[in-house]
Amino acid sequence: MHDIANFTALELWERMHSREISSEEATRALLDRAERLDDHGAFVTLTAELALERARALDNADDRTALLHGIPTADKDLQLRAGVPTGFGSRAFAGFVPPESDALTRQLDASGIVSIGKTATPEFGFSGYTSSLATGHTTIPGRSELGAGGSSGGAAAAVAAGLVPFAPGSDAGGSVRIPAAACGLVGLKPSRGRIPAASGLGSIGQLAVAGSIARTVADAALLLDGMIPRQHGSTVHRTTLRSPELDDGSLLASAVRGDRPRARIAVLTGPTPWEDFCPTPIGAEAKAAVETAVRELTAAGHEIEEIEMPHLAGYADEFVTLWHFNAASLPVSAEQFELLEPLTQTFIESGKRITADRVVNAQRRFVEFEQTVLAAFAPFDAVVTPTTALTPRPVGWHGEDPQENFRRQCQYTPHTSFVNVTGLPALSLPVHALDDGLTMSVQLIGRPGDEAGLLALGRQLERRIPWRERIESGFQQ
Repeated sequence: MHDIANFTALELWERMHSREISSEEATRALLDRAERLDDHGAFVTLTAELALERARALDNADDRTALLHGIPTADKDLQLRAGVPTGFGSRAFAGFVPPESDALTRQLDASGIVSIGKTATPEFGFSGYTSSLATGHTTIPGRSELGAGGSSGGAAAAVAAGLVPFAPGSDAGGSVRIPAAACGLVGLKPSRGRIPAASGLGSIGQLAVAGSIARTVADAALLLDGMIPRQHGSTVHRTTLRSPELDDGSLLASAVRGDRPRARIAVLTGPTPWEDFCPTPIGAEAKAAVETAVRELTAAGHEIEEIEMPHLAGYADEFVTLWHFNAASLPVSAEQFELLEPLTQTFIESGKRITADRVVNAQRRFVEFEQTVLAAFAPFDAVVTPTTALTPRPVGWHGEDPQENFRRQCQYTPHTSFVNVTGLPALSLPVHALDDGLTMSVQLIGRPGDEAGLLALGRQLERRIPWRERIESGFQQ
């Protein structure tokens, strides 16, 4: 009897291709775990019948060359899957069933995944924690008093509980990295434009991209590879935003080899980009995580320096402007508006008061912020920050008042959103174990398009810090 929950996605892939395990067997086992053990709100919907039908079809297929052939995972409840209820974490969309799948879902299907259901998200993914009036609280497996982070909290909780080996998420201000850190997992946010189906290029501010959450660096790379379409071995480019040369290699290969030569790495110091908006002190546990990462990166032979965060005057005002303006574009009727949560209502009402001139100016300032950060980071192969400034937050800690709620979100994760503004890739890694069984993570920020370099550095840290064993030791049976 296979202990499928303990297999990584890559290990499952190897056993499926050797016909040792079928996709149906793996899917059935993980559905059973999810039905028995999801007492922490990871899933909002399980689609057992559809998943098993899909798994059987893949097992019987003559062509088994798709990169993720037969591996079970789950869709975030912001993704559209034809015929499957999609609620966006909102009471206003209860019962909505999309007639068509979105581009990311279609790409993941083309890569061979089996979706076993929908993972929880806060309303429209607007917060860095996963609680909603529609679906309740999503918590860290085994720690019902602590939130799983957000907005991809359901995806992270599902991976941390061994309900799926990896899961896709979306990240507009930290929504992959924050829950990965809270749940002690690996979270990979790619460069803007790297994932054609969820590139970030189609929205004001260009913030939101797809990303991956997994227990290992290799699994995070494997899932991201599956999000990138290829023809004749090369990436399919849909924009001319960046040079194609870095695209055509396997990210999985970089993650497995981990053979990054001596790198020049900076530790980010000084005030965070949100300091003018509210105090953002860095907790002792977050500082300890950075110290752990620096110690191990130094031992691996890398050069470590310090760099102060460049001052981005007006950052908070411009970010809030575009965040609220995007919220105002949500297709909600007057009746639906009344069903929305106070935080979402506040964002929408604020966004509707923003003028076109104000939006254009904020967009221009975003470009200036990006240029300032890229110039400051240019000498370095990677920049290290804490992923979160504080330990995982208790359920309800953010509060109900919209203004205080947003301030607390900024205080918890002051280093994540500027990475979206600049379009840089980032990798969150659970490097530091706390005495209470929780972990603290660091964020490695890379050069534009250099996910491969980040994954190689992440793999080097993973060899020195056995976080996979730490995660799996907490699995329920």
